[in-house]
Amino acid sequence: MKKQELIHLHGLLAQVQNHYEEQTGDTVEHDEYAELGVQPTSIHKSKTDHKAAVFAIADGITSEMTSEETERVSATAD
Repeated sequence: MKKQELIHLHGLLAQVQNHYEEQTGDTVEHDEYAELGVQPTSIHKSKTDHKAAVFAIADGITSEMTSEETERVSATAD
């Protein structure tokens, strides 16, 4: 994946995080992502830095979503 594509993916994941936080009222906690200090707008950072940030933010979002209790949905169609 090219650096520009990683930056774009990084930005999209940041938007997903913001949307999730707005919808649920919860804050996604991910210390690893914060420690990296790489934001989607940090275009001067290396491709490797953005790749690590993408994995960290994705892990934080998915961990938060899986930790929620979900209501069971019937497998039958309407």
